[in-house]
Amino acid sequence: MNLRRISLAGALFCVLALLSATASATQVPGPLVDTQWLRNNLDKVVILDVRKDVKSFGKRDKRAGAVNPCGVAQRKGPRKVAGHIPGAMLVPWNKVTAKRKIAGKEIKALLPAKSDFERLMQKSGVDNDSALVITSKGEAIIHMALAARLFWTLKYFGFDNVALLDGGTAQWIKDKQKIEFGRSKAKKGDFEATAERAEILASMEDVEKLAAGQGTDQLVDVRSTSEYLGLTASGKLARGVKGHVSGAKSFPISLYADSFGTATLYDKDRIKQVAALFKVDTEAPTVFMCSAGVMASLAWFVTYELMGNQNARLYDGSMHEWSHSGKSVVSID
Repeated sequence: MNLRRISLAGALFCVLALLSATASATQVPGPLVDTQWLRNNLDKVVILDVRKDVKSFGKRDKRAGAVNPCGVAQRKGPRKVAGHIPGAMLVPWNKVTAKRKIAGKEIKALLPAKSDFERLMQKSGVDNDSALVITSKGEAIIHMALAARLFWTLKYFGFDNVALLDGGTAQWIKDKQKIEFGRSKAKKGDFEATAERAEILASMEDVEKLAAGQGTDQLVDVRSTSEYLGLTASGKLARGVKGHVSGAKSFPISLYADSFGTATLYDKDRIKQVAALFKVDTEAPTVFMCSAGVMASLAWFVTYELMGNQNARLYDGSMHEWSHSGKSVVSID
């Protein structure tokens, strides 16, 4: 018996097995997946569920009464998501972004520090070779936007094998898929940020130049028409400030997704058609903004990922930073 030959053959087998495992590692089919794909690949992906309302992730809604097997609380009016997709890891929204003082003012919902984001992903069980699907409650556009902001942050830090679940957990429930209650547990992941892609981030200085007529990027404000015109203002803006940045075009985020029960995205070609009505060129270099860089994340996702516009950027500080920095705005007053 030639032990050396057997040893070499064994080593070769191990190498081939390793290469095969690496080659067969799950890849998301694109930036947006549906519930059927997720159901078929549930055991091959890490699911991150971004929520502000963290109680709804693991508890039945006692105020709403009984919950049916699909996790929908039985009550009058709109249905309410309770529970989560099996195995999903809760990612509290307040951990996704960071606060920093800029010119003496506390600015919220900014890009987190690299080290903080690495710890968050590791705690959520994310490895460098994980396939990620990001979900949210999915009952409203804001929920899809929370998920899109985490997606954007992962892309910024160099992670590409990630997708959003269209319609979030609400769509999962609507399609009569199984849900769970309680917190999911995962071993600590080895996620490391591999890049900082500045090309998808816009700064206040970049927006200042556009407001002054310098540069060729279009600036798109996705807040509601009433906020854009200055009729109303969200609490994110500095007191007394209403309106929009000079030169910004209006294209409300409500025109990107259907939010009647489940927030599912409209077809990209339909969005393009509607964008044209608002004089917004979906193929042009674009900086997206909103109140605090959350809703604009969803607009960036649709434009950059689904429409393929690689010159789309997100201004994460948005009107929150702009207004608290004393920058001028335009309104109908």
